[in-house]
Amino acid sequence: MELLDCRRLPGPNLLWDRPSVVLDIACSAEQAGTVQASLQGRILDLHQRLGWPTPAFSAKERVGGLSLAFDGPIDRLYAGIALAELAWQCCFGVQPDLERELEAVVERAVEEANPALLALQAAASRSGAPFLWDDDEISVGFGATAQTWPSRAAPSVDDIDWSRPRRIPTALITGTNGKTTTARMCARILRAAGHGVGLSSTEGIWINDLVLDEGDYAGPGGARMILRHREASAAVLETARGGLLRRGLGVNQADAALITNIAADHLGDFGSRTLAELLEIKWIISRAVQPRGTLILNADDALLVEQARHYSGRIAWFSLEPNHSSAEFRPEDGWLIRDADGTRQRLCRIDDIPLTLKGAARHNIANALAAAAVCWSLGAGPEAIATGLTGMQQDHNPGRGNLYQVKGVSVFVDFAHNPHAMAAIAGLTRALPARRRLLAFAQAGDRTDELLRESARGGWALGPDRVLIAELARYARGRASGEVYAILRDELLRCGCPAQDILHVDTELEALEQALDWARPGDLLVLLVLADARAVRERLTALADDNSPTVSGPGPD
Repeated sequence: MELLDCRRLPGPNLLWDRPSVVLDIACSAEQAGTVQASLQGRILDLHQRLGWPTPAFSAKERVGGLSLAFDGPIDRLYAGIALAELAWQCCFGVQPDLERELEAVVERAVEEANPALLALQAAASRSGAPFLWDDDEISVGFGATAQTWPSRAAPSVDDIDWSRPRRIPTALITGTNGKTTTARMCARILRAAGHGVGLSSTEGIWINDLVLDEGDYAGPGGARMILRHREASAAVLETARGGLLRRGLGVNQADAALITNIAADHLGDFGSRTLAELLEIKWIISRAVQPRGTLILNADDALLVEQARHYSGRIAWFSLEPNHSSAEFRPEDGWLIRDADGTRQRLCRIDDIPLTLKGAARHNIANALAAAAVCWSLGAGPEAIATGLTGMQQDHNPGRGNLYQVKGVSVFVDFAHNPHAMAAIAGLTRALPARRRLLAFAQAGDRTDELLRESARGGWALGPDRVLIAELARYARGRASGEVYAILRDELLRCGCPAQDILHVDTELEALEQALDWARPGDLLVLLVLADARAVRERLTALADDNSPTVSGPGPD
């Protein structure tokens, strides 16, 4: 038995919608009930000793353990963490000096207390005004109506015109694969519809073409930055598994929420050790959808179809199957169509969407359908959808399906790193003509052995004549150097790859250089990059014919 983590959950989360403190505990299924009862009893006792209100509890058994949460005011959650850790020590650790530790909890609570913050939260709730808070800032209203103050300088509620704060059209996007590309597509469509679009994603944060910052902003922090920006009239918020699991949602109201798919990735982390647990995490965003909003789901994903049986709100389905009668958005006769309310409407020719590579990139047809569904739900019409999708070039989607030409060699670069995504890339690259094929890829150490082996099999499905496996030292996640390579190599050998055609390199940039040295005109290099994506793109841009990536697809029809 072990306390794995104790943290705040500020937003709607896996257990419930309340701001709370959660304890993640590794224990057996047989121990879970006793652990929960002991901790709840001790946490209640400590609240009573301090004269704090009785908290509510929520618990969920996970594979390999238990998550236990209790609620509290938003200005006492750090003190709540200290109390939770003290409760754990009392129940299962070395017995502490209880009085001294309680004094420390009280000191933390006094330091954290922020009555003005609570008053602002309550007033916003009464008026229905959007409200956001974090350690540094608090705000009411979104977009042009946003008013933001330092967290320790909240105004008097009487000084605010509560008729002014408003929401802006907001979309949440999650799923295993396709999140970033679909979010970028949505941003292009909404710009075509006349919006100033705020976009937060794993690649950075933007207002239209203005880069506010680069890096991973697919969590609550990125969402808050966008919603507080006064030039944003619509928000597209990529929402990744990690932020949902560790902090919950950054916003509790959305007009549209999209789950692209559920596939094996990041399995092995506490709380997401199975596809069922991963689905639960992604499904959190459905709870943010407004009563008149829309949940957009992939009709080709069996897990989502089954989960949707329990959802009572409006769902817009999308599918790659032309004959899927229940899919509102699907392809038909070379077009993206919307089929609803007794009307079948053509939205955009698939071949006119650069990211579909003349229809060869089926995963990007799915992403385009999903983006069309999201933006339709936010009020965009057919013209804006077509303009946004057809105007989005490959270099508007860096690191996702970019095709370069370097002295007669085709170089395909993508972020694919799990079996589901690699299968999509295999289907695409098989449609690209090539004399010989090389695959360069890498995997992070937090994947299970079986998931690593699945990835190797997915890589072999590309039909490579040579394979380069890069070491990801920054993403070893507890594995020894060379351990991931050994597993991938072993599985490739089992698949039939000759030993002499599997090479180990230190970095993804080194893999690129070795691949280019090996290549001859007419060859295809498939680079699936994780750690060195920017450096690889910059190097290829410098080397590419005409000093730029090709953007028109795999070649003439």
